Amino acid sequence: MLKEFNPAVKCYIVEPETCAVYAGREITNANHKIQGGGYSMPELKFISRDRIDGFVKISNDEAILTARRLAREEGIFAGFSSGANVCAAMKLLQDECKGKTIVVLCCDSGLKYLSTDLWEEMTS
Repeated sequence: MLKEFNPAVKCYIVEPETCAVYAGREITNANHKIQGGGYSMPELKFISRDRIDGFVKISNDEAILTARRLAREEGIFAGFSSGANVCAAMKLLQDECKGKTIVVLCCDSGLKYLSTDLWEEMTS
């Protein structure tokens, strides 16, 4: 939708590195921690490939470390996928989007992840 208003807008899909199916990669490990990513192609019927400009693969560790940084440095208490999204934005800013403005969605609160290893190190 944004591209209809401004064709210069670029849209990227953030995917778990072991399940980058939309980028055309094989699933090597479906047990990733980034909830909301790594779906099989039939489940992605509402995404238009012609609106996607690129793909960024993020590891579990990158998502976790970035989510922890968001909490510690920015006061944003978010989950695995938010950590992945912000990590992807930081990677893009170091490379092809250097000097550009990036909008990132933080999809949920970190509350439902308190019993996972996402916050294990910070609470022990």
